[in-house]
Amino acid sequence: MGIAASDVIPLSHARANFSELAEEVKGGAEKIITKNGESYIALIDAQRLDYYHQLERERIHLLLIDEAGKGLDDVAAGKVKDARGAITALKRRRSA
Repeated sequence: MGIAASDVIPLSHARANFSELAEEVKGGAEKIITKNGESYIALIDAQRLDYYHQLERERIHLLLIDEAGKGLDDVAAGKVKDARGAITALKRRRSA
């Protein structure tokens, strides 16, 4: 869904017509509120915001699964080091 020019509202107009804008947003519209001619905030339905947050969490989970898969590939390829040995080597280098 794109943003139409009619969905870009100056802050002064939003203040004066907030109830009307809220009803439009509840009906599915998204509004961009501007301040001094620049994008300032977005007005969206709370359920849609929850949905956006859910999508972001799912994206993070997919990225973590991808990273875990890369780690398992490294283990299978032998591209790993013992953590205790690596930490001990780092401590030795820092103290030297």
